[in-house]
Amino acid sequence: MSQKRKQARITAPEIQARKNARPIVALTAYHAHTARLIEPHVDLLLVGDSLGMVMHGMETTLPVSLELMIMHGAAVVRGTSRALVVVDMPFGSYEESPQQAFRNAVRIIKETGCTAVKLEGGQRMAETIHFLTARGIPVMAHIGLTPQSVNTMGGYRVAGREYDEWEALEQDALAVAKAGAFSVVLEGMAEPLAARLTKMISIPTIGIGASAACDGQILVLEDMLGLNPAPAKFVREFANLGAVIASAAEAYAEAVRSRSFPSREHTYGMKRQATVPKGRKTDGDGS
Repeated sequence: MSQKRKQARITAPEIQARKNARPIVALTAYHAHTARLIEPHVDLLLVGDSLGMVMHGMETTLPVSLELMIMHGAAVVRGTSRALVVVDMPFGSYEESPQQAFRNAVRIIKETGCTAVKLEGGQRMAETIHFLTARGIPVMAHIGLTPQSVNTMGGYRVAGREYDEWEALEQDALAVAKAGAFSVVLEGMAEPLAARLTKMISIPTIGIGASAACDGQILVLEDMLGLNPAPAKFVREFANLGAVIASAAEAYAEAVRSRSFPSREHTYGMKRQATVPKGRKTDGDGS
């Protein structure tokens, strides 16, 4: 009997080839079981450092460690088989030098099984992107609103709403494309600029709060599912699982308090041939 051939994962070059073609569908993923559920519908899963805020209650992404990214990245890879898995390089793991970035990117790939990394920054990161890609590490770039720069930006602000900001952002986009990035995330960016950059560069743009003009879109999964009580303006909730989870927890609590759960169907009985040892009671008194 012939064995069914395992479907190969989507590769970074395949994503890059989607420029000006069918839109790229991407979501964040942080654990195996949700990644398994959403994988049939996406091309790319990003293990974003947003997990610090979404999964661990941090106020920003800055405290996220390399070890935390590796733990969640490995879980997502284990739960999937087809989508390209990209893991974010956390703050402090790549900015010092291209050599530091290479060491940590290699560690991420070796310990998670992912096949690409993402880092933030445009012109200032071009040398690092080139260093990594020249050594066999696919890189997704990220410009515009870059959360790891929240302290220098003075908060989370939309990029490109003033024309005098455009030239620097255009140079960022051109720099990461020339350096060898296979795609670039445009986050929190005015629509006219996002459309301009998408036409200007040769690699796909993946928008998050940057309009439908981009070559693809990404959202934080929990935002899209309605689990964030205060989502950003650019988030569309495709479900309201927050209300569903709260309702389920309420029903469970009531069932426990009324002793209607667990019922007989959820309880283990004795084997049919089991005999009661001499002197042991069977009335459930724990003796």
